[in-house]
Amino acid sequence: MNRVAIVRVLVLLVALFSLPAVAADAEVQKNYLGIPAVVYQANDAGGEYSITIQILAIVTLLSVLPSLLIMMTSFTRIIVVMAILRQALGLQQTPSNQILLGLSLFLTLFIMMPVFRVINVEAIQPYLEEQITPLEAAERAIKPVHEFMLSQTRENDLNLFVRISGEQNIASPEETPVHILIPAFITSELKTAFQIGFLIFIPFLIIDLVVASILMAMGMMMLSPIIISLPFKIMLFVLIDGWALIMGTLANSFGTV
Repeated sequence: MNRVAIVRVLVLLVALFSLPAVAADAEVQKNYLGIPAVVYQANDAGGEYSITIQILAIVTLLSVLPSLLIMMTSFTRIIVVMAILRQALGLQQTPSNQILLGLSLFLTLFIMMPVFRVINVEAIQPYLEEQITPLEAAERAIKPVHEFMLSQTRENDLNLFVRISGEQNIASPEETPVHILIPAFITSELKTAFQIGFLIFIPFLIIDLVVASILMAMGMMMLSPIIISLPFKIMLFVLIDGWALIMGTLANSFGTV
């Protein structure tokens, strides 16, 4: 398909989605062949987007849902800590990336469940029952997420992005816009994840140093210390019930469970 054909298709789609539909005028609805974009009430109280446009918006939102899940929830901290843990153990492909992603995803759902429940009660269910408009549902849904991100964001990181944005009308942290809060939240999450990863790395690093020192004292220069230290690190991790310790620490670090 050439450029001219693509442009014609886009123009046709815009024409279909931009023509209004008047609910009170049956004759106009009868002769109307396009897809209504805005439906106006009979008393001229205002209009709202039609179901077609709402479905289109939802489908579009699904394409960016992975980014929202990663950047606005606890997923970032969890996956970074898991990656550092695998590196500290000296295991390159075990657990695999799929296992780490699945583990991080379900732990994120566990931690974020209180927030999701509030969103379901205050935004999703009223919207499905047609008690509120889509815009009101979006405003209600973003409030619990905003509170969660704000509770996990450091004041220094928040002040940094407020200063960079040049906003002058923010009187309190609760009034911080979402587009400023999200990068501050991500920065804080990365900082916290690296702090936890540093504490995880220390005991395994000590084992590597001890094994390397013993091998050098024995004159075994050609033998890799990683091969010898790996079983000891795995044994230490199993003896201290490392997975339960890591999971509990990550969950408790958010203060939501």
